[in-house]
Amino acid sequence: MDRAGKEELVSTLNAVFKNTGVVVVAHYSGLTVAQMQQLRKEMKQAGATVRVAKNRLVKIALDGTDVASIAGLMKGPTILAYSADPVAAPKVATDFAKANDKFVVLGGAMGKTALDANGVKALATMPSLDELRAKLVGLIQAPATKIAQLSTAPAAKLARVFGAYAKRDEAA
Repeated sequence: MDRAGKEELVSTLNAVFKNTGVVVVAHYSGLTVAQMQQLRKEMKQAGATVRVAKNRLVKIALDGTDVASIAGLMKGPTILAYSADPVAAPKVATDFAKANDKFVVLGGAMGKTALDANGVKALATMPSLDELRAKLVGLIQAPATKIAQLSTAPAAKLARVFGAYAKRDEAA
């Protein structure tokens, strides 16, 4: 890679680090090409991105960003996974690490908060932004359905009482 290509990569990574919600760093040595393709596919489906870059260039790109705390993790064959959703990349990375022993999550960062491997795993157990929105909409809709049920309940009870009196008169 020539100097211009390296400068472009550094500026691209710097923009990614400034605009991303979460970054996960992992070791990937020993993974096959098929496994890497599977990881990329799973990340893409979740709305996350996987990037392999030289550690030295990543450290340069980290300067002046909120996620600069991951610079210490950039040793050996590392891979970066990032997403705007704070849960997407950690969830896929931890699930992939469970299935593949050679993929080891080292840590990451969410904004200015540095995460170790356990922090990434804890973040992965949280519901995604879409799941939280669905729960919120469900909570908002629940009172309306209960009010509708309560308004129809007295009429239904009254109809049952009249039905019981009618059956009692027929039996007599």
